[in-house]
Amino acid sequence: MIVLRPAVPGSPCVTLWLQPNRALSRRGLRRLIGVTVALVLTTAGLGAWQGNVFAPLFALLEACALAIALSVAWRAGDRGERIVLDAASLLVQSLPTKRSTQFQTYWVRVRLKSGNGRRHLLLSSHGRELEIGAFLSDGERVELSRKLEVLLDRLNGRLHR
Repeated sequence: MIVLRPAVPGSPCVTLWLQPNRALSRRGLRRLIGVTVALVLTTAGLGAWQGNVFAPLFALLEACALAIALSVAWRAGDRGERIVLDAASLLVQSLPTKRSTQFQTYWVRVRLKSGNGRRHLLLSSHGRELEIGAFLSDGERVELSRKLEVLLDRLNGRLHR
């Protein structure tokens, strides 16, 4: 998901927020885990009733593993990137790690590189390269590259006048 926050009047700064698409809210995740655990334990109870005494134990282990795996996958959706673009610099901050990389607006180049069955969106300047939007779909990366190129052209054109 790409969210563009345009410049505030008087400030030439544009902010792009990149976040992975997330289908479930926290409440939806809890409901999914609860329903799945209930179904697994019900099935294990029926198995135990028919003589499989180990079914509840394995069902409990499976339910715990499933809840942990779904929670870890859901938390991976918290990652994102913030791109702040102004006349002097382009700053990319990786969230939640707060790692940041800065490029000079005039020299930064945006390019799409194909590899491993998908496209990689790269920013490069002065021998440094940074991949952004790795968690986005291919279509979103193409859209982001176009937006960045338009914004950079606009800023660089403003610098030349």
